[in-house]
Amino acid sequence: MALGVYTSYDEQILEAVATPYNTVAVVSTGERINMDVAGATFATWHPRYVMTGYSWDALAAGCLLRADGPPASVLLLGVAGGTVARQLRAFLPDVAITGVEIDSEIVSLARRHMALDALQVEIVVDDALRFLSATPRRFDAIVDDLFLSGPDDVRHPRVPPAERLELVKSRLAPGGVAVSNLILDADGPFWTERKLARRAFAEAFAIVRVVRPLRGLNETLVGGERPSTGASLRRFGSRLTAHDQPFLNGVRVDRLRRPSRRPAVAAG
Repeated sequence: MALGVYTSYDEQILEAVATPYNTVAVVSTGERINMDVAGATFATWHPRYVMTGYSWDALAAGCLLRADGPPASVLLLGVAGGTVARQLRAFLPDVAITGVEIDSEIVSLARRHMALDALQVEIVVDDALRFLSATPRRFDAIVDDLFLSGPDDVRHPRVPPAERLELVKSRLAPGGVAVSNLILDADGPFWTERKLARRAFAEAFAIVRVVRPLRGLNETLVGGERPSTGASLRRFGSRLTAHDQPFLNGVRVDRLRRPSRRPAVAAG
């Protein structure tokens, strides 16, 4: 789509590119800038507001559930336009953020249209799972927000959730939390992915929190030694504008229910 074309919703397409990994449109609606692929908006930026009401809020909030206090270091697997990084920077001005993004064109778009460089994120252009396998570094929070665009909708990497989580867990610092973004749909591949991810988290961690944003069809799993409850998020509200505070207040945190195990029935 050409620069400057308007859709039927009065959205202006600022730039559109086809990369080896994604077909992306950067779209403005008033002051807000979105990155869109087939089936999803996967990054958003507003010059004055950081909270959105959607999945990014739950991912950032999940990092704040680290029981031993806010993380000093966060690894973002999937940077896109830096939406989560911007939220984390608002909550934790001094946090060290490393972002791994496989698509260098996405990084370039975010720099041109979403002020990515202002966030002081260490950007690594690489496959996220390869990075996890190779790096010796450990992080207080690791966010798995890995999606690629397909012909009709986004999709997860073709690596089972348990394998991804095993890699993530191996790079967590003591007391760290693993944070994973899941899509809620009634059936299909995302439903299967969610079931497998929930099972993997329940087997990997003593306590798993389920974090849901105010709106949208996503949930975030947070696993760790003892991740905090939603009450711990309240202290961060003062770091947000009056416009953004209701979105943080609307984040819901529950404990993942583990499947009940029926006692074995003795033979005979």
